[in-house]
Amino acid sequence: MDIRPVFQLQTVIKSLKDVIVPALENDNKLAHEQANLSIAMLNLVQEKLPLWYRFDCDELTRFIELAEKLQEQSKSLKIADRTLLKDLDSCIDAGRDVLSRAKADPSELLDVNFNLREKIGKLIKCVYAEPSNENIKGTETAVIAHAKEQLIRERSWLIAQGWESDPSSIPAIESLIETVSGR
Repeated sequence: MDIRPVFQLQTVIKSLKDVIVPALENDNKLAHEQANLSIAMLNLVQEKLPLWYRFDCDELTRFIELAEKLQEQSKSLKIADRTLLKDLDSCIDAGRDVLSRAKADPSELLDVNFNLREKIGKLIKCVYAEPSNENIKGTETAVIAHAKEQLIRERSWLIAQGWESDPSSIPAIESLIETVSGR
């Protein structure tokens, strides 16, 4: 199973369309209506999912612009609590900082990940194509270590689905990805 929401949504939508809706009693109009509404909403989420990050960045940009305009207009006002303006100024600075660090679009990150995955796969095939390659053991070790780390992250990501026999043995996803993201 892929942990990416776009693929999970496809699976849920297909299940609803192909199995759940046909199993509903024909005379239960409300159930059919709600199931079709749910399918439509999931399709909408799936369609808009790639845009959410850009939407959030755009929203932040527009809030910063609004805050700056309001700050400028409020200079002539006799606002008793000047800490409000200082707090707004801090929020504007924080917003600018976040936007400056949010340079890459998530689709770029995904594309680079997929491209790296493809090139790594091709390199592994080349290593195994050599008749007497002393790098095979090192390649195996590196690939197995990577696969183990990736598997535990994916299992942790999907823990809420209830597949794990001992969920407490799986670390929280936040702890598994914080070292890479720096958060």
